[in-house]
Amino acid sequence: MSVEAVGVSREWLALREPADAAARAAELVGHVRRHLPDTDRLVIHDLGCGTGAMARWLAPLLPGPQHWVLYDWDADLLDVAGGTLPATAADGTAVSGETRECDITGLGAGELAGASLVTAAALLDMLTEPELDELVSGCAAAGCPVLVTGSVVGRVDLEPEDPLDELVMDAFNAHQRRTTGGRRRLGPDAVGAAVDAFTQLGAQVVVRPSPWRLGPAFGGGPDSLVAQWFTGWVGAACEHRPELGRAAAAYTRRRLAEAAAGRLVVTVHHQDLLVLPR
Repeated sequence: MSVEAVGVSREWLALREPADAAARAAELVGHVRRHLPDTDRLVIHDLGCGTGAMARWLAPLLPGPQHWVLYDWDADLLDVAGGTLPATAADGTAVSGETRECDITGLGAGELAGASLVTAAALLDMLTEPELDELVSGCAAAGCPVLVTGSVVGRVDLEPEDPLDELVMDAFNAHQRRTTGGRRRLGPDAVGAAVDAFTQLGAQVVVRPSPWRLGPAFGGGPDSLVAQWFTGWVGAACEHRPELGRAAAAYTRRRLAEAAAGRLVVTVHHQDLLVLPR
């Protein structure tokens, strides 16, 4: 088993893309620009690219010709990613790309050779410790900056508060750390594990908060990001702790009613990290 087994829908990725873009620690882009190699064309490897949201966000912020190498195990998502790359970089130069259908935890040692930058988003929490170590080793061997955004850290704040908030959050975090098919995912421990692994190899790691802030601006209807995230959050918690079921059903009704009325504000804490090689 590997991260390859985890699937997400185009619809969910499209729904979350604006929140991801708004949450990212934009100051890290300045650090990235200062540490990119002086080359005729940047080669950027995006791991677990989904529908290509990282490239759509970052390519227009970086100067110079770029070639993106987009990795994902889902061919349908890759089709979207490959067809929606921005045409131009920050200075109007060309952006090109290619797609590679594969399980990123099985990348060979030389797969990232020649990379100017490695990127990923919402990925680390799905990895096991050995998979993370392999990824860190591959990135370190490439000797280029690594930008990883949108990693959950296990903390969610909801306003107004509810007595069940803490119980559901704890159950969800346990679900994130669950063992399936012999794989124990790192879940909210992933950022700390990644920082330790890169630091042990001599890299400098810059970590910045990148919280989702979901409120009335994201809508409150059943198809809104707030509602979809909340039902998925509670559903995962109940999957791990079925005894929450009856109380969670009433909790969900209350919270979705608050969202529909524009009264629910959710902060889902994430962190972005930038790795600068020694």
